[in-house]
Amino acid sequence: MFELGRELRRLFADRPKPPHGLDREGLTRGDVALLELLDVKLLADEARFADVAAGRVGAKDKPRRRLEAAMTWRELARRTGDAVALRKAAAIAETAAAGFDAERRTELWARARCEQGFCALLGAELFGEPGLDAAAEAAFRDARRAVRGGIALALADVGLAVVAARRRLNRDGEPEARALLQAFQAPIVALDALARRTTEARALAAEARLIRADLMCAWGARLKDEGLLRDAADEARRAGERLDPAYEPLTWARADVARGQALGLLGEATGDVQAIADGAARLAEALDHLTRDHSPLDWARAQVILAQTLQSLGEAACDERAFEQAVRCYDRANLVLRETPTLPLRGVAASARAVCLARSAELTGDLAVLDAAEAAMKMELAALSPGRDPVGWAIAQLHLARLYESRMDLTGKDRGQRAAAVLALDAALDVFGEHGLRSLSVLASEALVRVGGQGLASRPAG
Repeated sequence: MFELGRELRRLFADRPKPPHGLDREGLTRGDVALLELLDVKLLADEARFADVAAGRVGAKDKPRRRLEAAMTWRELARRTGDAVALRKAAAIAETAAAGFDAERRTELWARARCEQGFCALLGAELFGEPGLDAAAEAAFRDARRAVRGGIALALADVGLAVVAARRRLNRDGEPEARALLQAFQAPIVALDALARRTTEARALAAEARLIRADLMCAWGARLKDEGLLRDAADEARRAGERLDPAYEPLTWARADVARGQALGLLGEATGDVQAIADGAARLAEALDHLTRDHSPLDWARAQVILAQTLQSLGEAACDERAFEQAVRCYDRANLVLRETPTLPLRGVAASARAVCLARSAELTGDLAVLDAAEAAMKMELAALSPGRDPVGWAIAQLHLARLYESRMDLTGKDRGQRAAAVLALDAALDVFGEHGLRSLSVLASEALVRVGGQGLASRPAG
């Protein structure tokens, strides 16, 4: 799948460097549809090349060049989790919007505003900054008011649908979720129609489908709704079917990962061990086509999803080997996530890894495994900020309490673990209740009852 990308690297590896080490045009010549073919190192070079092209004296149509540069920097941030690259993308998009005449070049001005919006959405996703969703919404509404059709209108509608869905993701039930997800349909159809004229629209339509599939998975997993999870798997399949893996290898691989995740979650919701195993097999196959060099963060995210699926398989089958394999996947993901300590995904992976070790220790009776899990969890908690990511911090407290509980179960002794577990669960319950996370509040309350904190657990959850 990545043969063309490797060929590009071979062809350009030995070419003479231009003055100051920068090519004034870059490999894609401004065609953002070709960014898929570049690995992360070539993509970083391409972003710098785009900056030079936009700032060169005598450059034609500088705002358009800046818009292309912003798209490139945002893709680099999406693949690496680099906050500096994302800030640069947002700043360049803002400069591009200021350079377009909003009345005479309305479509391009709207595209630049949409680019600002997608930079804000990415920041909210990567770094757990929900306030950025409001900035994104303002940008998308500006763009939507300015245009009556074309790619810009479809992108604005997709962006507004994402913002609306994220706001209600942890509160709404299945009927409300489906109503919010239906908002994606019209812009996806519009992008599919535009794809007959421009290849860029085809990739954008696939991206919109993947966003909707991800939201379906999140709702389906929370509600244990089989219909939403089946729809998520179908949506991811449709996204992949419309792509050419030779020219859009990364989005194609991401679609395969999304489908595997949906199938694994469906098996977990239905209690079907074989379905979970099938989801894990598809994820492992997808990872064969997704390399760390091409997109570190996509690779790490796929490793985490595979680990979570293996973890579900271990729970369903009481299989110690599944937990061991899940821990190895979390360890591989950490090769990337340790370079980006501010990402909430790192906390999620560390907490889940600790739970896997705890379950492995329970199944084998090995306290040394539990010692390692506790040490790792405490280190991760020390790195987390309850002010910046309160929910992630609270989930880590929940998992630490689980480790204390496992130790008491294994040893039959309480050497301060009960009090420590109650303290951790009480702190977690406060955060879950404040954020209206009822399902997590229930988990914390049930854990408090198990460890003997019944008085605290009697508080209303959420």
